[in-house]
Amino acid sequence: MPIAYLGLGSNLDAGHYLRLASRELRSRFSLQKISAVYRSKALGFDGADFLNAVACIETELTPHDLCTQLELIHEVAGRRRRSGKLISRTLDIDLLLYDQLVLDEPPVRLPREDVLRYSFVLRPLAEIAPHYRHPVTGKLISDHWRAFDVASHPLTAVDLVL
Repeated sequence: MPIAYLGLGSNLDAGHYLRLASRELRSRFSLQKISAVYRSKALGFDGADFLNAVACIETELTPHDLCTQLELIHEVAGRRRRSGKLISRTLDIDLLLYDQLVLDEPPVRLPREDVLRYSFVLRPLAEIAPHYRHPVTGKLISDHWRAFDVASHPLTAVDLVL
């Protein structure tokens, strides 16, 4: 069964909405692992700090159908889509990786560029999937994390169980 990695984030009542995301993922999929939760500053706009984690699920859904299910979870969380990506949100769930698939069929782009770009994605991913090979670079996720400039966007572990 295919394995997918999902980025979870929130900066509006973040603990509540990340727990909601965890419950929804458990009820809809076979949730294999979920990382610790990390706090980071909002990037590109003034807003409350974000809490982020990464989840690993097994699913028989295609990447497109999986994204449709993730949108339904966004609706449960009351997320309202507005123009502009750099805004506060109750919940954001992004499909980061799906097996070793490389795909560019908008809105699905795999692997998601955020994996190697942001500490709040790469750090929790490295925690739960250190031996996963990035489908484009061929390098281990743990190697990407070791090479990452952590000072560019610091993270703080948060005591929140999902």
